[in-house]
Amino acid sequence: MRAIIVGAGIAGLVAARQLGLAGWEVLVLERSDAPRPDGYMMDFFGPGIEASERIGLLPYLAEAAYRVQAAQYVDPRGKPTASLDYSKFSDLAGGRVLTLLRPDMEAAARAALQDADPSRVQLRYGVHIDQLDIHGQRAQIRIKGQNQPELADLLVGADGIHSTVRARFFGPEGAFLRPLGMRAAAFIIRDPELNRRFKNRFVLTDTVDRTAGIYGLRSDEVASFLVYRHEYGAPVGPARDRLRSIFAGCGAQVDRLLMQCPDDPYDDAVAQVVMDSWHAGPVVLIGDAAASVSLLAGQGGAMAVCAAAALGDAVGSATEPGQLPPALARYEKAMRPKIDTAQASGRRAANSFLPRNQLALRMRRFIINSTRLPGVDRLVARQIVNRLAK
Repeated sequence: MRAIIVGAGIAGLVAARQLGLAGWEVLVLERSDAPRPDGYMMDFFGPGIEASERIGLLPYLAEAAYRVQAAQYVDPRGKPTASLDYSKFSDLAGGRVLTLLRPDMEAAARAALQDADPSRVQLRYGVHIDQLDIHGQRAQIRIKGQNQPELADLLVGADGIHSTVRARFFGPEGAFLRPLGMRAAAFIIRDPELNRRFKNRFVLTDTVDRTAGIYGLRSDEVASFLVYRHEYGAPVGPARDRLRSIFAGCGAQVDRLLMQCPDDPYDDAVAQVVMDSWHAGPVVLIGDAAASVSLLAGQGGAMAVCAAAALGDAVGSATEPGQLPPALARYEKAMRPKIDTAQASGRRAANSFLPRNQLALRMRRFIINSTRLPGVDRLVARQIVNRLAK
């Protein structure tokens, strides 16, 4: 059996590993010329930890993880206004919380490909697809610059929230995308001074309708994550100029960060993907292509690993195309409850992440600072862990 996976993100790489371990021949096609270097920090626990441990991926992820001490909000002068102790969340989750930079997580998934027979799994970057079709029970892909088409018993769309595979076989993006009224940007810069100031902690601006987050990495680099309100479909213009304008007045450190913003940083709508079905014939969607939960839910990486593991469980033992339809149905049945919970969490996060006015801003400060009170700290942390770890 042969699978072609479109997209070499977390979901695509882990799915390639699982199918390769099951004895499939796997070809992974990625449009980018190389692994993408930029990305944001995300927490990884609950179902993601359980799935990665079960399939043997956890050691690779643990090696790449950061140890975050606190999340701290600051005003434009840099004065702390609220802070949250990360160690409490880790303790209440049994110490099984990993904080990972997205490109590091992808690198860990690539390293884990070595567990499969290397003759069975091929990873190709810089690939541009000209045509996607279905012939009988097989999928056919025509690649730019390649004379012969690639054929597969299973075509896996792991190509993100703006999936080409989804658009070709399931319908236009607008039928499935649910914007949450925001955009998010992320980039990494080299700045030893900012790195020193923000080492081992998240620092976020305590601002209305916009939040800039900064974290010092292991080297002398700094990772940024910027979220701001934006009506979906409204004109955007050059990302760097827009970010500098929107986040003006958030403080000297944010100004310094944005002075070094690259010309074309990651910048996209915060949205969910909602679909009635993730498979059709020999085509199946996983990760954000199937069910983006939104960046604010903090569970995109966890759901990507869960989906890839569930797909491998369901179809790995198939030996002929006729066995795939019921196997793909089992994959969906296994993942639906997890996705429903994660997307509900993402919608709640979208409603509370960016305060709309000063009253909401002060209320957030009060709630966060109340977690320092004896008893309240563990109660709030336990509620958050229990809600996200389902």
